[in-house]
Amino acid sequence: MATNLPPSTIDRRDLLAHLIPDPDECLLVAGLAGSAKDSAAWTQEADNLITLGGAMGGAVAMALGIALSAPDKKVAVITGDGELLMNAGVLATVASAAPQNLSIICLDNGQHGETGGQPGHTSRRTDLALMAEGAGIASAMTVSSPDEFPDAQAFLADGIAPKFLCVRVMPGPPTDYKRNWDLAAGRLRFRAANVINVEQ
Repeated sequence: MATNLPPSTIDRRDLLAHLIPDPDECLLVAGLAGSAKDSAAWTQEADNLITLGGAMGGAVAMALGIALSAPDKKVAVITGDGELLMNAGVLATVASAAPQNLSIICLDNGQHGETGGQPGHTSRRTDLALMAEGAGIASAMTVSSPDEFPDAQAFLADGIAPKFLCVRVMPGPPTDYKRNWDLAAGRLRFRAANVINVEQ
């Protein structure tokens, strides 16, 4: 079944601040490449952000682990459509675990930006919000216009979780930001700053 979604008019480079006005209010996990650059620039690589490198497909799984280990904290993961589809089964795992503090934000540009911008499945027939609902995540939403930012912000703040927000963004480069690639140091900094119980 074709999705027949309208073309996106959202520029990813100034998106995240419209969705979560205060990035300090939650623990943040960002996937590879564009998602990591957008998130790092938005937060200035704050201590509550951990970015991935060399672990494509792992962002949602890592965020799920953090959400289960820190149930008193809000957790949001920023990932891309290509990365998410590399490990789409994680949506069923999230639905099964049902953490009440996890939001998944997928920046869907319909491309594989990490490998040269080849068209991805969502540029054709794949609807990620429908996939999330089919996996058992009852709270799912898709936005494709800046006019929908207030609704998306309210959706993320409504207290219902886990939830899945697909933000369809225009093709184009992510934020021009040179992030810190010392990923081991970043993980240690994140754990030290956020008191994560890794022994549960």
